[in-house]
Amino acid sequence: MIDPQTGASGKTVGAVERAFSIVDALREAGGMTVSEVAESFDMPSSTAHVYLKTLRSVGYVIKDDGEYRLGLRFFRDGIAVRRENGAYISCESEIDELAAETGEVANLGVEENGQRVLLYQAEGSDAVYDNAPPGEYTNMHWTALGKALLAHRPESYIDDVIDVYGLPAQTDRTITDRDSLAAELERIRDQGYALEDEERRAGIRSVAVPIIVDAGVIGAISLSGPKSRLSDDRIGELLDSLRNTANVVELKYTYT
Repeated sequence: MIDPQTGASGKTVGAVERAFSIVDALREAGGMTVSEVAESFDMPSSTAHVYLKTLRSVGYVIKDDGEYRLGLRFFRDGIAVRRENGAYISCESEIDELAAETGEVANLGVEENGQRVLLYQAEGSDAVYDNAPPGEYTNMHWTALGKALLAHRPESYIDDVIDVYGLPAQTDRTITDRDSLAAELERIRDQGYALEDEERRAGIRSVAVPIIVDAGVIGAISLSGPKSRLSDDRIGELLDSLRNTANVVELKYTYT
């Protein structure tokens, strides 16, 4: 669910917010010098240096050939967080088997703060990678995973997500208005699966089913690939594998 503090106004520590903004900038750029950070954040170079030196001192940023970039400590923390996620624990081996069985890219997605997070991914023998790395956050309405998750949330939650993030377009096929999204989510609930048809990335289709335990959605699994290969008939074939996998995961989650 959306954390009520996300984006909230009120008392916060500005220096901490700025430090994490610098972390985001380093991640997006791949590496930055002190002067580049100073320019990006409109601060003196001395101040930028203090931020970077502090992040480096605690091990989350490293310096390499005059540039600062993120350190592997973030990777350590992310792996630790993922290990604690019940959907991941129940899904990892099943996602591997799904990718091997179908030859496509198999994915596990969960929701955090109103966005879809790609928690795990496995590639089959015929897989075509679509530039969606594990750990990626996206708007829920862009992807089959996100729509499968969103379709099984209360109306009030869906309204909150739209209020916070809006319905921005990622491609010219992305849903961008509330009525169209409401109709799409109703269709997903009725048919039991979500389809992504070049809504996040041109040339890529994906099909997803939710993982539902005790009447609540804990995640969703999908198969994705090039539109040329994921025809409607092929998607129908993949749905059988997806549903079987979801059934196994739901049982494992319940009884593990």
